[in-house]
Amino acid sequence: MSRYLNCSIFIRFPQKKPMVALAQVEDMIKAQLPDAQVVVRDLTGGGDHLEAIVVSAEFEGKTMIKQHQLVYGALQDAMASEAIHALALKTYTPQGWETAQK
Repeated sequence: MSRYLNCSIFIRFPQKKPMVALAQVEDMIKAQLPDAQVVVRDLTGGGDHLEAIVVSAEFEGKTMIKQHQLVYGALQDAMASEAIHALALKTYTPQGWETAQK
């Protein structure tokens, strides 16, 4: 009597993550903060690890956490879909930006 081993192997290939263009990220932030000056850079060349520098008068009187929450709110869908996997975020008021440039 022979015995057979019935074995199934399932290989899950990583699915391609949706990518977002840097200009789209800028547009999403400006939709939330229309007066903002926004610079977005790709930190790794893969399109999902980004840096955003955002300057807006809307940040006046807000803590850094509240400033970041405003920006993250604008990018919520892109972050949830992992089109943006990591975001290094720097936020400034116009006066804070002017000071940082000196």
